[in-house]
Amino acid sequence: MHWHDQTVWGTDITEKAGIVQGRKEVGMQENRITVKIGSETKEYARGTTYREIAAEYEKDDPILLVRAQGRLRELFKKASDGETIEFETIRTVAGFSTYRRSVIMLMLKAIYHVAGDNRNIDRIGIHFCVSDGFYCTMRGRIELTQEFLDEVKAYMQYMAEKAFPIHKKSEATYEARRKFHEYGMFDKEELFWYRRASRVNLYTLENFEDYFYGYMVPDTSYLKLFDLKLFEDGFVLLLPTIEEPDRLPPFRPEMKIFQVQKDSMEWGAKLGIPTVGSLNSYIVNHRAKDLIMIQEAYHEKKIAEIAAMIAASPEKKVVLIAGPSSSGKTTFSHRLSTQLSVYGLKPHPVAADDYFVDRERTPLDADGKPDFEHIDAIDIEQLNQDMTDLLAGKTVELPRFNFKTGKREYKGDFKTLGRGDILIIEGIHCLNDRLTYRLPRESKFKIYISALTQLNIDEHNRIPTTDGRLLRRIVRDARTRGADARRTIEMWPSVRRGEENNIFPYQEEADVMFNSALIYELAVLKQYAEPLLFSIRPEDREYSEAKRLLKFLDYFLPIPSEEIPNNSLIREFIGGGCFDV
Repeated sequence: MHWHDQTVWGTDITEKAGIVQGRKEVGMQENRITVKIGSETKEYARGTTYREIAAEYEKDDPILLVRAQGRLRELFKKASDGETIEFETIRTVAGFSTYRRSVIMLMLKAIYHVAGDNRNIDRIGIHFCVSDGFYCTMRGRIELTQEFLDEVKAYMQYMAEKAFPIHKKSEATYEARRKFHEYGMFDKEELFWYRRASRVNLYTLENFEDYFYGYMVPDTSYLKLFDLKLFEDGFVLLLPTIEEPDRLPPFRPEMKIFQVQKDSMEWGAKLGIPTVGSLNSYIVNHRAKDLIMIQEAYHEKKIAEIAAMIAASPEKKVVLIAGPSSSGKTTFSHRLSTQLSVYGLKPHPVAADDYFVDRERTPLDADGKPDFEHIDAIDIEQLNQDMTDLLAGKTVELPRFNFKTGKREYKGDFKTLGRGDILIIEGIHCLNDRLTYRLPRESKFKIYISALTQLNIDEHNRIPTTDGRLLRRIVRDARTRGADARRTIEMWPSVRRGEENNIFPYQEEADVMFNSALIYELAVLKQYAEPLLFSIRPEDREYSEAKRLLKFLDYFLPIPSEEIPNNSLIREFIGGGCFDV
């Protein structure tokens, strides 16, 4: 063969072989992806699911979700080339929420199965937290007994052992409304009347189909621990805690907080507004101003009742108001003061936050960050000295904490108590006797306040009270403390840890409890919070939480704030109030 015969159509045979080999290698690369997990980069076949990747890394705790490029993903989805992946287990907030949500779906499926037919069930409601579970109610032609619940639990365990898959699909919104009407889930039908998106994601477990606000596990084998106990007018779905996910804690209901939440739930039902869909319908078909006035009258009635209790006990000289972050403690203390004045008492509000130590002296949490929720963030000795002096009739200059500079300031706010005067101290630690250890117990009247929302998204999707408080705080921090939404969300886990350690253990010691949630408030907060949340960028760690809150707010029709009275508790957060808060 001559040298020029070694070409094919002008291409050297050696060169041709290299091209073929190159194409083969490219084809192989196209069928592979690389992902970064921690410090290592690994290669997988294209089409590999997150569940398959997670299986290689599972140890003591099952992986329930992944965070890919900062966004949460369910395990059935396929990984993409070049992603950075983190794992979410039941010990993380996102994973823990997924576990609880998935157990709820499993329980609902089991209830309908044991009841024999969905025509035997009118409504199953998932309401609020009790002990370490959820208080639930059931209406229908089935008697709610412990024996019935035991059958439901047994079927849940059977399904968990058999690893039934949970499927997700996208459905046209109008078709979802039709289905839920047929299923008798009228809360969901009403919710989707106000759905802006043309499609909605539904989950199916065997022949049971439902809508859930949030992610699910891929199958029932992930759901190991749960229990069902008959309680009051309903039952409690007991679940493990995020701190100890491998055991069920004992059922220890706190009856004072339970009764407040139950009363609020029943009051919302009396108004015909138990869910977001019914709130939206009220906004559309009635005047929002009417609802605002009804809610404000209800709050005023409750505050007046508390003032009457205090006035009937002349030995009470110090009213202590405690509650978690963004409960409206400051406005409540002012409004209570007004009601006490009706009885001839002379109240003097004092904010425990004004006794914060200077910021550089704030104790640190386990992550090395300032722990503003810790009781030692308060100058306890100075507060006790000032309050003791005031009760003794001395004149005291009270401080004001500057949250922008992080310093306590004195600007001539002198106070002297006379006969009939009463101190109103508010702060997250006020139920803890350590805060006021020098004041006699018989002189104290303790009030616990929290924003315990009475609304559900629908019958099976509850609204965590922490979401309402977080939105309040995002709006207030931006308005009064110069903090953007990203910073507030970043600090929220530390705030929540502080509440668990420093507030909730003392709530049942209160003489009375007050629910500061307003049934209409999320429809008002929506217009203030959304621009702040949209400022968080995809590359920020807090983006997934901002996205979740934006999706949540999308359920609500807005209510303008112009008709809200200037002494409303919500004014503490959106501004325009008559009190100096």
